[in-house]
Amino acid sequence: MSAFGYRKPSDLPQAIPLFPLAGAILMPRGVLTLNVFEPRYLNMVDDALGGERLVGMIQPATGEEDEATPQLCDVGAVGRITAFSETEDGRYLITLTGVCRFDLEQELEVDTPYRQALVSYDAFASDFASSHGRSIDRDSLIASLKTYAALHGFQVEWDAVEQAPTETIVNVAAQVCPFDAAAKQALLEAVTLEERARALIALLEWDSASDDRQRPIQ
Repeated sequence: MSAFGYRKPSDLPQAIPLFPLAGAILMPRGVLTLNVFEPRYLNMVDDALGGERLVGMIQPATGEEDEATPQLCDVGAVGRITAFSETEDGRYLITLTGVCRFDLEQELEVDTPYRQALVSYDAFASDFASSHGRSIDRDSLIASLKTYAALHGFQVEWDAVEQAPTETIVNVAAQVCPFDAAAKQALLEAVTLEERARALIALLEWDSASDDRQRPIQ
């Protein structure tokens, strides 16, 4: 069972509000913190808080969310607002906790300033239960993450990483590593945790190898 008691695709609404944001993905049971300041999305948060607190995160297919109505990727993820606060200048600081990924089926014609769509969760029914990822090589994964973090100067509490479930390590890394939007989308669309872990390790190792090639010979 997923967080908040959702057990299967039919437990979630088919019509959800969309928050297009390049470079931002949300994985099941992952956490995403957002600074919401555009009027249309402030309105969206108000409406979500008055309802089921669900928001669909999705990347623009063009990578340009500043377009008035950018084309959207085919796959996003719905999250529930699990924390929020309002700043003195009228912004919302919200925390989304991921529930399930979805296929974008059809955008709706709506009167709201934000976009809404009909979505299907059927292809990602496995998101409702945690995956142990027993076939994933944790040692290789963590070693790749350590090399990547060292090259980029990231500070990481490795003791906490070592103790975390494999699913958490893979999904948090997929969300927070600053890959480009296309790579992020590929990680999001990997159906199983094992597929995502393989793609993640490949990206980490490719980035590290590229960094090595660009270093001047001493």
